[in-house]
Amino acid sequence: MANMVAAFLGNAVDAGIIFEKLAIAGNKNYKAHLNKHHVVYIDFSEVPRDCTNYGQYIARIQDGINHDLARAYDDLSIDTTRAVWDIMTGVLPIAKYSGGSELNMFSEYDMATKKKFSEYFGFLDSEVDKLFEIYQKETDEPAITREELRTWYDGYCTAKGKRIYNPRSVVCALTDNELSNYWTDSGPYEEIFYYIRNNIQDVRDDIVLMVSGEPVPIALQGYAVTGTELKTKNQIYSAMVVYGLLTYENKMVSVPNKELMDKFNELLLNNDSLGYVYSLARESERMLAATLAGDINTMADIPEVAHNTESPIFSYNSEIELAAVINLVYLAARDRYRVEREDKAGKGYVDFVFYPEVKSADAIILELKVGSTPQKAIQQIKDKNYVLRLRGRLGEEPKYTGRILAAGISYNKKTKKHSCKVEVL
Repeated sequence: MANMVAAFLGNAVDAGIIFEKLAIAGNKNYKAHLNKHHVVYIDFSEVPRDCTNYGQYIARIQDGINHDLARAYDDLSIDTTRAVWDIMTGVLPIAKYSGGSELNMFSEYDMATKKKFSEYFGFLDSEVDKLFEIYQKETDEPAITREELRTWYDGYCTAKGKRIYNPRSVVCALTDNELSNYWTDSGPYEEIFYYIRNNIQDVRDDIVLMVSGEPVPIALQGYAVTGTELKTKNQIYSAMVVYGLLTYENKMVSVPNKELMDKFNELLLNNDSLGYVYSLARESERMLAATLAGDINTMADIPEVAHNTESPIFSYNSEIELAAVINLVYLAARDRYRVEREDKAGKGYVDFVFYPEVKSADAIILELKVGSTPQKAIQQIKDKNYVLRLRGRLGEEPKYTGRILAAGISYNKKTKKHSCKVEVL
């Protein structure tokens, strides 16, 4: 993004051949600004080999800027031995330290709370449509569907109510002809946990809910992302929205897409400071194995760990809380399954469907019941013919050749016990 802005505004090189084919060329102010400005561009991503410490590195950058300024404005008699901020007007950090600071007149725009410019933070559906058309024409054996792009990289909501995609990930996926998690390259994994660990006690239940697909209410705040200020849930989630880790819609935050959901899964499976949430997530491999083996005792025992805590989500006042915990205890299954919640199947919506990545593997239909029995959950799967979602239409080749398992999990509010049942359909 920075390279594009510098190429368009900067007067060092004629960039007309790049931009004349793009939509911006139709703007009435296009020629007035194309390559008409001095641009100071500093790249901090690589230390030159003749610098042995950061003191030398910063001094080298300042010397370069000073000499560039002296050449560009030779009538000003610039002293190149002075610091950059002594000879340039307005070079200050873009942050509002306080109401009386030197820099308090900037207008800040973000996609979640400001309607102006909000659609430019990512790709719109129409833009992804055009890129996908090019991809299909130019790629040998295209391996990505349009719907998969939406599942992986869509989900961000602007203040105008428009949906936008992560632009870098869309471009990388279409260029590589491969759906993957490109967030790792665009921002380190530690960024996610950096914001959460400031307030683990308050946020970990929310993370469980969001990973299970449930939005969490917040009072979205402004751009308050200096590390020392992230003390409350609202501040933490507001910062995560600004950085694209969460999306904000209807006064609720949620995980926007599969790309980010995978990063949150990784977070839960690898950070023991999350306490019981981490412990349950680590049991998820055993939970999946027990389900495939029909070991209903183990399936019932693992969620019982949740009741050693005082977390309100484990009160199971509704199936939402139960679904959040079940999602957590099957977290590892997402490495081998596409897990869909509230998926349309047969005559209704099933709680969970586990679609195997390998056609010959077993598929799972999972129904939850609070205050009922696992037998009734299994019967609902049969009565509403949820299995059609996995078997395909009559006469067609089956979508999956492995077993289709119906799993029922119930919770008794009086006894505080889980019960499970697994049948082959």
